[in-house]
Amino acid sequence: MAGPAAHEHPERSAIRHFASHVRLWLVAALGLWTDLESKQWAFSHVPGQQTVMDGVLSFKLSLNPGALFGLGAGLAPIFVGASVLALLFVLYLFSQSAPRHRGLHIALGLVLAGAIGNLHDRTQVMAYVVHTNNGQRDVGRLVDSGNKNRISIEDFWPSDRKPREYRKRDISPESGEQPAVRDFISIDARVFGRSVWPWIFNIADVWLVVGVGTLLVSFWRDGRRGGHGPSAGEGANGPPAPAPQE
Repeated sequence: MAGPAAHEHPERSAIRHFASHVRLWLVAALGLWTDLESKQWAFSHVPGQQTVMDGVLSFKLSLNPGALFGLGAGLAPIFVGASVLALLFVLYLFSQSAPRHRGLHIALGLVLAGAIGNLHDRTQVMAYVVHTNNGQRDVGRLVDSGNKNRISIEDFWPSDRKPREYRKRDISPESGEQPAVRDFISIDARVFGRSVWPWIFNIADVWLVVGVGTLLVSFWRDGRRGGHGPSAGEGANGPPAPAPQE
């Protein structure tokens, strides 16, 4: 009599399933488009700061030369490398999933959109970062001041502010052009006098948070069902079915 193995039909990988690719790449493309277009619109039309909902939401344009929450300024090559590794990991998860993991594919598409959106800025947007000797920081676009002893920077967005000048002797050696990510969304809501979310972010960050959160929920649900994460084999199908009784 045939054993249980004869009745098992492992699902094929999503990497060989056309509809799965459509889900992944369509979500990634739409997510990336909304991120890049929103950044372009904000930095072309918003005059630095604009209230959307009083006390709740506003646009505050900012150039972030660091990573999440502005940490790690000046470490752009490391962030680019980490982004590339994250993209490769996303593609690996997709290849290990099955066609029926539709929610997982959408989540991976959102992570791709967010990662590529910020990776685009880190490779295409250059800002001049000024670090003064007294600990202040200013970020903008370098302009020619006509004075060899001073540097002058202006805002990246429409602004009535005049270019800011700094004496070269007053700025630290770490000042210079660095890759930067364009942020513009600010949550102004406060609870018990504290800001709900003090950091400025962009649409790519939203897609990353939603995508990673959905992935974590997906892995947690899979674990509760007894699986071992998305895969084209036993992990995707759950525990093997019991052998038929004689």
